[in-house]
Parts: sequence; structure tokens; C-alpha cells
Amino acid sequence: MDTDVIDVDTSRHRIVDLTDAVRSFCAQRRDGLCNVFVPHATAGVALIETGSGSDDDLLDTLERLLPRDGRYRHSHGSAGHGADHVLPALVSPSVTVPVQDGEPLLGTWQSVVLVDLNRDNPRRTVRLSFLTA
Repeated sequence: MDTDVIDVDTSRHRIVDLTDAVRSFCAQRRDGLCNVFVPHATAGVALIETGSGSDDDLLDTLERLLPRDGRYRHSHGSAGHGADHVLPALVSPSVTVPVQDGEPLLGTWQSVVLVDLNRDNPRRTVRLSFLTA
């Protein structure tokens, strides 16, 4: 299996588009599967449309579903940090994208994004892995 690791800073944006990095990684390969994985207990990866408001809609929805307050048993870190640990149950820590001739077979409006609501740790690692068909 072929892998690469990229570092992502989420201090300015809670949703970071990884599509260009995924395309670049896949371009050096042929047919197979590209897995995008974030090895953190408080972040996830999703396929969504970006730039049309969907990314903001996702953030708003997650903030409503996971309010940042004192209700969580997991209580270290900033206020509401327990919500960050529930996020990966809603936004998976990985996605797998089929690749043909070095091109990820994403839909017209699909982008691969990192979702990170955790304000305590803005440095994230994303592992890209390629499994040849």
C-alpha cells in the first residue's frame, strides 16, 4: 500500500478542502482506491459540495447537533470540548474514493474535506493511502 501524510492547519477554517491534495496524490497512480483518514479522536472527513454555502450549512448543523456547553461527561479542554469527541460518530474519520487512470472518481460537486470543530488543537494530520486494484 502506498501512503502519504499531509499536515493541515484548521485554526482559520473548521472545514478544509483536501480535494487538490487527493487529486495530486492520485495523479501519480493508476486504478485503485484512495483512502483519506484523519487519525484524531476529534475530527472527521466528508464528501460535500463546497463554496456554495454547503460547508457553512454543515458547520451550522453540527453546532446545533453538538452544542458547545457543559453537558458532556468528557470535560477537559475548552468549554464544550466533549462535543469534539462525539463528532467522529457523525462525520467519519475516513472516506474511500475509487480512482481510475489516476483521477479520483468524485461527483461533479463533491469535494473531500476535513471537518474539525476542535478549537484546542488546530494542527491535524491526514493520511492518504492508495490500494491498487
